[in-house]
Amino acid sequence: MKTPVIAALFAFAVAANGAAAGKGETMMEKATFAGGCFWCMEPPFEHTAGVSEVISGYTGGSTQNPTYEEVSTGKTGHLEAVRVTYDPKTVSYETLLDVYWRNIDPTNDGGQFVDTGTQYKPAIFYHDDTQKRLAGESKVALEKSGRFAKPIIVEIRKAAEFYPAEDYHQDFHKKSPQRYKSYSANSGRDRFLRKYWGEEIPGK
Repeated sequence: MKTPVIAALFAFAVAANGAAAGKGETMMEKATFAGGCFWCMEPPFEHTAGVSEVISGYTGGSTQNPTYEEVSTGKTGHLEAVRVTYDPKTVSYETLLDVYWRNIDPTNDGGQFVDTGTQYKPAIFYHDDTQKRLAGESKVALEKSGRFAKPIIVEIRKAAEFYPAEDYHQDFHKKSPQRYKSYSANSGRDRFLRKYWGEEIPGK
């Protein structure tokens, strides 16, 4: 039976060890990007070191728990997007922004490639003020680079409720690789990215 003093010391030691263990744990962070068809936005981020998970879903609209059929009408206000979970000690948010810009058409506000409609518009959804600032700076840098003749129209918006898409959409490039490759090639996305980025395309 522990005396009150011993019990107190024991409790203190447990708490101290827990705190020490906690200091060594990595705090994962979230990033959210809309770049047209989410099938095509998963692979580039999944190929990025430091990213632990990429989920396809819907965000930015007003309808709760929307289905793919509802979002595809363009009436819910949602955009197809990916939610990226990453280790900031391994990969920076700036790197994720770089991956994003290199995998979309940042001049098209009517959709992305073969997919047209508001649900396919590109946007960056920031989760805190730092992400907001870095996203803005990266957009300005791309505009000043002169890589694109047209204006960069990608919106930078505050992160909203994110609804994961149906299971059959998740990791579609792995579940149906031939169908995915055919879609990606025929959508015009690959051709556009090779034109503007060449061999610099991450995840391709």
